[in-house]
Amino acid sequence: MSTDFDHIVIGAGISGLGSAHFAARRGRRTLVLESSDRVGGCINSQTFPELGGFWTEAGGHTCFNSYGNLLSILDDLGLTRHVQPKGKVGYLLWKGGQRASILSALHLWEAMRSIPKIFSAPKEGRSVSAYYGDVLGRRNYRDLLRHAFQAVICQPADDYPAEALFRRKPRRKDVIKAFTFSTGLSAIPATIAAQQGLEVRTGQQISVIERDGDGFRVTTGGETLSCGSLTLAVPPDVATALMPAGFDAARAAITDIGVAEIETLVLAFRTSDLGLKPIAGLIAVDEAFYSAVSRDFLADPSYRGFAFHFRPGALGEQAQIERACLALGTTPRHIAAQARVRNRLPALRTGHTARVRRLDETLAGTRLAVTGNWFLGVSIEDALTRSRSESDRLFAV
Repeated sequence: MSTDFDHIVIGAGISGLGSAHFAARRGRRTLVLESSDRVGGCINSQTFPELGGFWTEAGGHTCFNSYGNLLSILDDLGLTRHVQPKGKVGYLLWKGGQRASILSALHLWEAMRSIPKIFSAPKEGRSVSAYYGDVLGRRNYRDLLRHAFQAVICQPADDYPAEALFRRKPRRKDVIKAFTFSTGLSAIPATIAAQQGLEVRTGQQISVIERDGDGFRVTTGGETLSCGSLTLAVPPDVATALMPAGFDAARAAITDIGVAEIETLVLAFRTSDLGLKPIAGLIAVDEAFYSAVSRDFLADPSYRGFAFHFRPGALGEQAQIERACLALGTTPRHIAAQARVRNRLPALRTGHTARVRRLDETLAGTRLAVTGNWFLGVSIEDALTRSRSESDRLFAV
């Protein structure tokens, strides 16, 4: 069977671009097809040309020196030497229309009594509320941790699987602990997509994917392409819809994995118009937004930026602006620029590890890989860890 490409990847988020990078490094001719007009997915450094290129992260906002798979890609592309350290600024709570310190919601004695359990309490198979309520105390979970975790995953956290929230990873001591880039994290997907050995096409709508012997045929709006191996790097509902005939068991394994919608409002202000001290962001308690993440970690002399992650449908557009300005202690007339972004994140639930295990059993021995930020967790490194393992399965010699 002749093929147009050795490998086709559907989806140009960090999971798909990571899969493409790992394949290209093995000499596989790889094509990435993306439905939107940009690469990066949930990595989105929202840039404002009218403000001289000032940017604010509208999605993922931090990388760490424990991100081994990401760092291997940065090494390959010569990006590691360009990392920028993130300034040390802290989060505040937004509760009852006021900003407050994180410690104001902490029940210290309860935490001290409970925390020894962290060394013995089982984590796998338990929900976030069950595990962290156990190891840090029920009141601490109710008053602080529930809201902090919701701020991280931008969705209700109680039933989220505890093992998918945080995982220990070894750190590289030659790299800054927490870092970004001078133009934002979008430098990462842009550089991956631009490298030789990869072709990336945006604005591509997939009509159907069919098996073609051991390989696949991918039909878009304008052409049909063939490949020896295929990677689906898309949300679980999209993966279910695109799964070719003959993979019914794989489809069944993931068909009930949900997706959370997030409405993100990005606001930029002149530094002189905000009296708020530099912060990492706001953790909202019982609010219309889950969190607000600041650009203050990489200070700009002229502007400050914030991304407010709102619950879908909680407020109209103007009400979102007014609520965000209230939380920042300013008014809408001081907004220098704004943008809106819709993000989708996996809504994982307890028992998710078993679902992934069933999926992997059905994919074993095939040329189809499935990756995304919905396997090990939502972080950049979690996504790339899955992408590397699937690439190893497809192409290891």
